[in-house]
Amino acid sequence: MQLLERAKQLEAAGRRIVHMEIGEPDFSTPASVIDAAHAALDSGDSFYTPSTGNPALQQAIARWYREEYGVDVSPERILITPGTSGAFSLIYAALIEAGESVLLSDPGYPCQRNFIRLAGGEPVSVPVGPETLYHLSPGLIEQYWQSGTRAAVVINPSNPTGTLISDDALQQVAATCRRLGGYLISDEIYHGLTYGLKARCALEFDDNAIVVNGFSKRWAMTGWRIGWVIVPEELIDACRRVMQNIFIAAPTLSQYAAIAALRATDDCERMRLAYDERRRYLLEALPELGFDIVVQPQGAFYIYANVERITDDAKSFCWEILENVGVAITPGEDFGTYRAAGHVRFSYATGMDDIRLGVARLREWLQPVSA
Repeated sequence: MQLLERAKQLEAAGRRIVHMEIGEPDFSTPASVIDAAHAALDSGDSFYTPSTGNPALQQAIARWYREEYGVDVSPERILITPGTSGAFSLIYAALIEAGESVLLSDPGYPCQRNFIRLAGGEPVSVPVGPETLYHLSPGLIEQYWQSGTRAAVVINPSNPTGTLISDDALQQVAATCRRLGGYLISDEIYHGLTYGLKARCALEFDDNAIVVNGFSKRWAMTGWRIGWVIVPEELIDACRRVMQNIFIAAPTLSQYAAIAALRATDDCERMRLAYDERRRYLLEALPELGFDIVVQPQGAFYIYANVERITDDAKSFCWEILENVGVAITPGEDFGTYRAAGHVRFSYATGMDDIRLGVARLREWLQPVSA
């Protein structure tokens, strides 16, 4: 966020900045989704829904799981939230007592730690690397699980690495959490944005898994603030009570828009293909500039690159190229501490013209350094 703030200051001063730091789709929300929201607004339907969500949206998501994954989910288990941030705040408030812990991958999505702390819990960062495709493994879960551990979180595909956990590993992780008396929490916000293979839903392996997803990434609906979480039946009542107290209900118009979004398959595929084109371009261009990509990303819109051939201080490097080159990327320390100084994240949720410009600027800046 500090990098983004500085980038905007430079833009206000007349600089053209290439943004490859933020994980926000550059595409507009599909027209059919916007039309559905207009129709709901025109009909005057702008009142609260039930706290757990519009039943029509819950049913639509349940149908989507049958079609997408072959999984039968009761609509009552699908709780509609203000984005996935609302979903995680809800889960941890309902699940964690003060002092209990949750296992997280390091590197991983940084807000997870704060969601857990907000609920009074303790985030436990587990170092992960290429050997596990940057995901928690059964062995790591066994090693770091404590008497007060309630869950382990898998982000699949991963932020910041874009890697997918293997089907076997996901199944074993789910079984390990279940055997240890806790839950697997699967963050699946980047499902549908995969390249060459399909991400599996955790519910295919464990009906007791807690699954979080939303409309921000695949459907380019970040500002609509609409997501969902699927919880086991034993957590529904606790989650309902929390929802009624902390946000009453998700935005009504966004829920109508979400129903339409589930049918916007052509728009989703168009965006996915564009991301893949950008991904393939960067996978070829970045190693030529000295960025090492140890594990090829197969999902999301991120590349996690090793910069140890270029610098031993990724944070300073990111600030340097922002100020001198006008390219914004994210240092590894935003995602944890494990080997963070040797890594940066590129987001390709920006247009190909800007990506090419960013690569050209980096090439011009880095060649004299390496010469």
